[in-house]
Amino acid sequence: MKGQIVKISSDLFHVSCEQVIYPCKCRGIFRKEHISPVVGDYVLFDKEKNIIEEILPRKNVFERPKVSNIDQAFLITSLKYPDFSLNLLDKFISLMEMNHVTVIICITKEDLVTSDEMKQIRNYLDYYQKIGYEIVSNQDIKSIKELLKGKVSVFTGQTGAGKSSLLNKLNEEWNLEVGEVSYHLGRGKHTTRVVQLFPFLGGQVMDTPGFSSLDFFNCSFDDIKNSFIEFSNCPCPYKDCTHTNEDECEVKKAVRDGKIIESRYLNYLKFIGRDRSEG
Repeated sequence: MKGQIVKISSDLFHVSCEQVIYPCKCRGIFRKEHISPVVGDYVLFDKEKNIIEEILPRKNVFERPKVSNIDQAFLITSLKYPDFSLNLLDKFISLMEMNHVTVIICITKEDLVTSDEMKQIRNYLDYYQKIGYEIVSNQDIKSIKELLKGKVSVFTGQTGAGKSSLLNKLNEEWNLEVGEVSYHLGRGKHTTRVVQLFPFLGGQVMDTPGFSSLDFFNCSFDDIKNSFIEFSNCPCPYKDCTHTNEDECEVKKAVRDGKIIESRYLNYLKFIGRDRSEG
């Protein structure tokens, strides 16, 4: 039978098949070959013996949290407490781009910023929208539900940004634990402890503890460069242009001309630096 792992607890893999959940274990050979099933995996399993026999090819897979086969990611982006972070936003976007996951930026806590702060933030958001990213507010539940239909979606972002609160608004039956924000530290407390897939609107919603692996140690230079999608609109004369020291680089020219916002370019430089986890 074909099914999908929707939750992992202890050494049990909960496989969904035809609206029935089967608590399964893996074949012993998985451990010998260091194969680890993750939430989101499509598998072949024996429903009589409750044994997973094979993991089917993945669309994508992430290490922390251990999830796979994601269609789209809602990047929950707080404007205040924790403060709006362009660096963190660009890290999330690059990570998702490299894994072929559609990015949707979902802003929260608009009521906590001043009009002047909102004006500056809006300039940045308008830019992200212009280069192709969907922008929604956590207050616009109707639009979010439309985007969720028929997709496997993950909600991630800053700790304390309001992820669990938003998921509870979408479906009160989930009743996810909501953590308080430490105003002294400007960040929230982790509340989600396990990864789980919930069926919703013809698709699935994944609640995770958040993507804790946001470095680029295992990414190639080209992976990082190509994750900045607006760079592809700048036909540099050099095929292997690094967009750093080349005199005739069209990306650098676009930054000078204001066609690419400086923060994106500066984050790109940080991400390709010697210590790619900094920034």
